[in-house]
Amino acid sequence: MNPVPSSTPAVARSALPSDAQLRWAWDLLQALRGEIGQALIGQQVVVDQALVALGAAGHVLIEGVPGLGKTLLARALAASIDARFARIQFTADLMPSDVTGHALYNLREERFELRRGPVFCHILLADEINRAPAKTQAALLEVMQEGQVTIEGESLPLSPPFMTLATQNPIEHEGTYPLPEAQLDRFLLKIQIDYPTLEEETALVRSVTGGRVGDTLDLSRVRAVADVAAVLELQRIAAGLRLDAAVLDYAVRLVATTREMPGFAIGAGPRGGIALIRAARAQGLLNGRDFVTPDDVKTMVKPTLRHRLTLAAEYEMEGARVDEVLDDLLRRVAAPRV
Repeated sequence: MNPVPSSTPAVARSALPSDAQLRWAWDLLQALRGEIGQALIGQQVVVDQALVALGAAGHVLIEGVPGLGKTLLARALAASIDARFARIQFTADLMPSDVTGHALYNLREERFELRRGPVFCHILLADEINRAPAKTQAALLEVMQEGQVTIEGESLPLSPPFMTLATQNPIEHEGTYPLPEAQLDRFLLKIQIDYPTLEEETALVRSVTGGRVGDTLDLSRVRAVADVAAVLELQRIAAGLRLDAAVLDYAVRLVATTREMPGFAIGAGPRGGIALIRAARAQGLLNGRDFVTPDDVKTMVKPTLRHRLTLAAEYEMEGARVDEVLDDLLRRVAAPRV
């Protein structure tokens, strides 16, 4: 297979993607995988989840301790796509207008002018999003959900595709503000980056210390292998994957069961089921198929639901983690045979 698709497939669009579209989309995803791998060593599950979010036209919250490559992953994904990229370093004094833009009075022409903020891009890196107060975090709500910004009563649409990749540190609480549930629900996936394996860490240290000055990881080798049109086509193809009624029922039952399990004080709402199906479709495409399997749903349960659930108090006191209770969920709900 050609690892770098040169253009979007010139085939007629229909409800179900054609073989040519599927082959092109799979080639594109493999090319993106390879380019991100030029900068981010290892962490293949994390990279795949980011590509799932891209294919499903969703936003991503990336969580991990410092030094694991959260920002690098976002920058590498952006570098592999020829699209407008912006980065906002969230701080305690960041204002909503610093994110969305504002109206400025032009003295010479005696009128107000709109100054567009950094959200007017295709890929937005919201670095350390939990360092900004709730008012500033809320400025992203309309952007992420509606794909538009309202400034001085005027609604300004963003050019699709628009994807937010937000990062946060789970262990540092000094000077941070928890993301409200309404904002968390806007993220399709919550990706957790863990420590690399010994082999991956050895390769990382060798790469960074191999004759380079400083400890900056090199993004110059990451090539743009997709453009805006290619990403939009990829998302259309992912949305058209076949979905058996039994698989849909399985996803809905998983989400509904979170509202009944003793481990969760608050379960996932209907948006959780929608997110699970969207992500499962993109996962199926990443696996080279034109249909969704129960395993695709299982694979995406944790990243799509972990940030939409609240542990019961007794489970928190016992030190349980959301992912552990989700493992119990997968054991409780029987998967269909399709």
